[in-house]
Amino acid sequence: MTFTPESLILVGAVLLFVSIIVSKAGFRFGVPTLLVFLIVGMLFGSDGLGLQFNNAADAQFIGMISLCIILFSGGMDTNFKEIRPVLGQGIVLSTLGVLLTTLFTGLFIYGMSGWWGTDLKLPLLTSMLLAATMSSTDSASVFNILRTQRMHLKHNLRPMLELESGSNDPMAYMLTIVLIQVINSGGMSVGAILGMLMIQFAVGGIGGYLLGKVMVRVINRINLNNSSLYPILLLSGTFIIFTLTTMLKGNGYLAVYIAGMVVGNAHKLANRREMNSFLDGMTWLFQIIMFLSLGLLVNPHEMVSIAIPAILIGVFMMVISRPLSVFISLLPFRGMGMPSRWFVSWVGLRGAVPIIFATYPVVAEIEGARVIFNIVFFITILSLVIQGSTISTVARWFHLDEPMPQKADTFGIEIPEEVGTKMHNIKLTAESLADGDTLRTMTLPRGTLVMLVKREGEFIVPNGSLQLFAGDELLVIEGKETDGPEKIE
Repeated sequence: MTFTPESLILVGAVLLFVSIIVSKAGFRFGVPTLLVFLIVGMLFGSDGLGLQFNNAADAQFIGMISLCIILFSGGMDTNFKEIRPVLGQGIVLSTLGVLLTTLFTGLFIYGMSGWWGTDLKLPLLTSMLLAATMSSTDSASVFNILRTQRMHLKHNLRPMLELESGSNDPMAYMLTIVLIQVINSGGMSVGAILGMLMIQFAVGGIGGYLLGKVMVRVINRINLNNSSLYPILLLSGTFIIFTLTTMLKGNGYLAVYIAGMVVGNAHKLANRREMNSFLDGMTWLFQIIMFLSLGLLVNPHEMVSIAIPAILIGVFMMVISRPLSVFISLLPFRGMGMPSRWFVSWVGLRGAVPIIFATYPVVAEIEGARVIFNIVFFITILSLVIQGSTISTVARWFHLDEPMPQKADTFGIEIPEEVGTKMHNIKLTAESLADGDTLRTMTLPRGTLVMLVKREGEFIVPNGSLQLFAGDELLVIEGKETDGPEKIE
């Protein structure tokens, strides 16, 4: 079938439209949204409606662009104050945990080669390569599921899981690239491998931090006349950071994630709200595009022959290699309870990232690369179906979930950071109204001004005599200094 530019635009628009509509129905039934996008791509692909997309290099490029945006956005949403208490756990899980998962899974794959019922016969290095592509938890899937399900977890588990998923992709990427180079070159010394890993981490980490600082200074000092240009400036900076770091032999994915944290946690950042809204939309767009393109790339009929070994490997990763890696990695952190460790073990979601990494052996023409790709794709679906749809249930089992805190931006209003004031919400309770049920009789901190009252979806501009009720939300603004309570007149 020959496509014209117009028909390509139409097909792309239909794919996006169908994916979004179907994802709404999937969310009602607890199906992970990103799995829906993946399935829609498969339905429109070569074994479905017949759309032909079989270029692994193009899919890899789409994935690279998408991951830059997803990781940078995830970094911006990561509050450093929240991850500081769990920084050690997150770093150990994203490095040692990935390495152990690769080792345990790779040995299992090599050991099961030739078993009855499986035609899988992979050498040791190729088995390790297959394991390496799946060794990290998928940042897009973890960010998406935790946020769309509005999960709030005890013991700082959510920031730890987001930190792990955002920072372990670089380790899996490096292991994948190193193993491909070892296979193609016939071998590499241990010193050369360790040196490559150290350079990737050092250049990626330092480069991301320094370039993130530069980006903050540029955004705050450039003084653009049109505020709509700031998000575009931020996006261009993200790709510059990725490219420069990669050219310097560092890990670009690690760099953009760290740069995102630096920018997101900056004390002052011009037009922060506009940039966050823009990045949120771009993240969703590229998640959809990435999962659709990967769904189009696969030939579902090819997965029939690898179904048995893929199920065995997938189950082994869920119940043995991931939990074993987590428990070994977290041994030094004795303050972490067993329910938390088991929950972290279960949130070993696979998603688009392993599939993207599985395209690297295909592009490098590694023997057995297509088998690797199909197994990774199958296990990704298995993981999203089983783990992705049960995360909230498992959290409740272990009594790790708690009510979602009230968002500070419920009113959709933002004050420029240059003003030097703080704005937040207060939800009134019967206890808070014990001293009085009007603004004139309530006791609030000195220097506090109530701007709006939200009651049952309606907004009220208050005065001192407005009667307040339990359940009302107040939008308040505070000056830099508060000297104590005062009556609001």
